[in-house]
Amino acid sequence: MSEKTTPEPQALGDDSAHVAADTQVPGGTTAEAVASDVVLDTAGGQMPPSAVPAATQRRGRDHDRDGGGSVLHQIFTGNAMVSFLSVLLAIVLGGILMAVTNPKVALAAGYFFAQPGDLLTEVIRPYTALVQGSIFNWAGADLAAQLYPITETLTVATPLICAGLGVALGFRAGLFNIGAQGQIIFGALFGAYIGFAWHLPIGLHLLLVILAGLVGGAVWGGVVGLLKARTGAHEVIVTIMLNYIANFLLLFLLTTPAFQRKGSTNPISPFLDSTALFPELLGPQFRLHAGFLVAVAATVLVWWLLNRSTIGFEFRAVGANPSAARTAGINVARSTILVMAIAGALAGLAGVAQVSGTEKYLSGGVAASIGFDAITVALLGRSTPWGTFFAGLLFGAFRAGGVAMQAQTQTPIDIVLVIQSLIVLFIAAPPLVRAIFGLNPRKKKTTTSGTAGSRTGGVKSGAAA
Repeated sequence: MSEKTTPEPQALGDDSAHVAADTQVPGGTTAEAVASDVVLDTAGGQMPPSAVPAATQRRGRDHDRDGGGSVLHQIFTGNAMVSFLSVLLAIVLGGILMAVTNPKVALAAGYFFAQPGDLLTEVIRPYTALVQGSIFNWAGADLAAQLYPITETLTVATPLICAGLGVALGFRAGLFNIGAQGQIIFGALFGAYIGFAWHLPIGLHLLLVILAGLVGGAVWGGVVGLLKARTGAHEVIVTIMLNYIANFLLLFLLTTPAFQRKGSTNPISPFLDSTALFPELLGPQFRLHAGFLVAVAATVLVWWLLNRSTIGFEFRAVGANPSAARTAGINVARSTILVMAIAGALAGLAGVAQVSGTEKYLSGGVAASIGFDAITVALLGRSTPWGTFFAGLLFGAFRAGGVAMQAQTQTPIDIVLVIQSLIVLFIAAPPLVRAIFGLNPRKKKTTTSGTAGSRTGGVKSGAAA
């Protein structure tokens, strides 16, 4: 009767050792290290392999040691932190510029060692005035005067948020919507005409004004999407040209009897009916109107569209890789037209906020520089709905507080534009911001790779022993 013998586990021979030492498996681990893990995991072949191999356990431990996987490291090197630091750095550099160009700072620097507080006071005075004119005026005579700055910030931010959402939506779909300026004009044009030419009951009138503004902006944005999808025309060139067309068309229409105010030689329209205006949220002493609530609702709607809807998924897929999206069955041409139409509608909503909320009539400067500022707002907000919302509030504070800063400290309001430009510069160069503040994530990875190499060498030495 023959005895059944259990086959002995085969050890790695010399040839296998050479292959293991020279072979790399995915993840940068040598085959020798993997073989060592298998031997350790199975106790030299005496035990079945565990459910979680030793190699996986080792990688998990390495990941835990690596700071790149920690929550704090992700927070301090993420896009939100880079955006915050970009704003902070721009404010600091703007403060230095204001200090250098302010004669009072130079005068206080002459007796710095006698009274150092005077120099510090003169340096921070412009920003103190900026805060006082945009958030809270602690020197106000009453509560209304103290709260007036924050209401102005929200009022100015309303069209910036709406137009910024339109630009951000285009960015997420891989389209550079530089035409928010023209879309704002068309939204204001359509909405204002319904507001002063039609006389309708309260509620219905304002609703039709909003719908007309959405349609006007959607038409002007949809033209860009149609040309892009059907002819391959670049959206940047088309939107820039359409901005000029919309601007000069508005100036022409304001000289025609259909739009020009009767008895006036100025190119302005009649006042909109009271039924076509956004209600005032805090009374007649403030300019804040219900258009701000519409901007909040638009932010929520865009967030839902991008993150919870099939159409939003198609937009993001087309923006990530149009060829892959087409292969997956997504109609890229339809998505291009649709995203530009929706983006235009959002910018048109900004035009409605201007004519039905802030200005209450249509003029040649209804869009001001909102369309171009919206590009900066979308960039600062990283093309996300809520990021764009808070970026719009920040730029609204800059624009509202810049007036008070100029009036109280004689600081040129152009400094605010310099700060905004610096923000765009730093937003466009995240590696520069990370390098300035020492937040380079690759440095941590390099250190971890060196440590992992040391451990691999240790395993090899142990195996050789």
